[in-house]
Amino acid sequence: MGSLDFIQPVMRFLPEVAPPSRPPTLSEKLMWTSLALGIFFVMYNVVAVGVEQHAAGMDFLQVVTASRIGSLITVGIGPIVLASIFLQLFAGAKIINVDMSNPEEKRKFQATQKLLAILLCFLEATIFVVFARVALMPLFPGEGYTTNLDGSQSLHAPLTMAIVIFQIALGSLILLYLDEVVSKHGIGSGISLFIAAGVSMAIVGGTIALFTGPGGVIEALSSGSSEALPNAILALLPLFFTIAVFLVVSYAEGIKVEIPLAFDRARGFGSRFPIKLLYVSNIPVILASALLMNLHLFAVGLQDKHLCITGEFDPTSQELNKCKGGIDLVQLIAFVDSSHQIRDGALYLISPIYRPLQGNYGAYFNHIISGQTPVYGLPEWLHVIVYILFMMGLCILFGQFWIETTGMNAQEVAKQLDKSGLQIPGFRRDPRVVEKKLNDYIPYITVIGSAFVGLLAALADMSGALGSGTGILLTVGILYRMYQDLENQRLFESYSLLSKFA
Repeated sequence: MGSLDFIQPVMRFLPEVAPPSRPPTLSEKLMWTSLALGIFFVMYNVVAVGVEQHAAGMDFLQVVTASRIGSLITVGIGPIVLASIFLQLFAGAKIINVDMSNPEEKRKFQATQKLLAILLCFLEATIFVVFARVALMPLFPGEGYTTNLDGSQSLHAPLTMAIVIFQIALGSLILLYLDEVVSKHGIGSGISLFIAAGVSMAIVGGTIALFTGPGGVIEALSSGSSEALPNAILALLPLFFTIAVFLVVSYAEGIKVEIPLAFDRARGFGSRFPIKLLYVSNIPVILASALLMNLHLFAVGLQDKHLCITGEFDPTSQELNKCKGGIDLVQLIAFVDSSHQIRDGALYLISPIYRPLQGNYGAYFNHIISGQTPVYGLPEWLHVIVYILFMMGLCILFGQFWIETTGMNAQEVAKQLDKSGLQIPGFRRDPRVVEKKLNDYIPYITVIGSAFVGLLAALADMSGALGSGTGILLTVGILYRMYQDLENQRLFESYSLLSKFA
């Protein structure tokens, strides 16, 4: 097991947001939260100097990382989330030895997480720029596109790239400290706040586009044809699906099993341990979708690459498969077009089903029912089934992995309850008794809940719900927890006696 002592000399150089000298009032918390949100919106809409325009696509990545490709927050909260996940998993798997009940070790853990996040800010910014995930606009003389021997063009703009990398990394660093400001002086978590804000902007922008964009409600109603009203209703379907997903997730948030508990030394006083249907929250769908996104990025990195398993490589061939009389392994894995979308290969079958454009649901569903994939001519409906099952399977796998590595399994929860002096009424105080009772619920709810969020995210993405299925799942959970925080804050401010225990 590793130690975090190496961070001790570095801690003094890491900037830190000072905690409040006294518990902030609700109005102060709202002020700091609003300020952080305002700065986020400004950076979200400012294009980095040297970037030609905001890039489209990569919906999931932009939702989960609260980012916008090409803006100052191109990598968003990605470094913060990755640093947190890595260290949490390392601590849960006992790769690093840390006692979170010890204030000094907790400080070392948080400093290590911050240092890793800072390093990841620059690493991810470099990856995005070097692998051309943002369209650059050369700023200095002598920079521009050069023609290679094979006729392709590559950008030579080292100074512009360095400036863009610095801006994007700095934007992510600002979000890192805004998250700290919100956590200490505001409401909830800055990371959650930024995700919910990004999804909300996508929903609002998408709703406006449904009315004013091409094929939208206004255009459909102004056509004066007999199909004007049906076309307007079809144009609004993404909004209806968004509302439906919100309602389903909100209902699922309230489904739970409560296990009665009693205090060993205080007879007559008890509590309940709730095991929600979404016991592992949205973590499984985040990790599953992140894996799919990394596979996508891996495929993009193989763009225009070839590796012949059999046959001879023929660079002059006009075919996608340049292995004459043989098999091209890269094309077998995935063919990526110029817009960085996977169009063929094995990865196509586990790629997300893209939502319909301009509300043309008739053609979209017809394509799913009768269309064929480019993968050996397999039917498109098989692609849908494979993707949904693959997403659900990944979510179940990651859900199980998450509870085992983060202390959420029955054994660890039973130990925590025992330390708090809680036991099941009618049984002697023994963590093994509580563990056995929890094992009747936690393993099964983990599987059911993980499969549910995977299925819902996949179906929501297919339906064309605004903000993406994953984004809606995250936002509902975030807003639900924020509402609970606000309720608790009002309770403590309303009753002076309770405020002494806050």
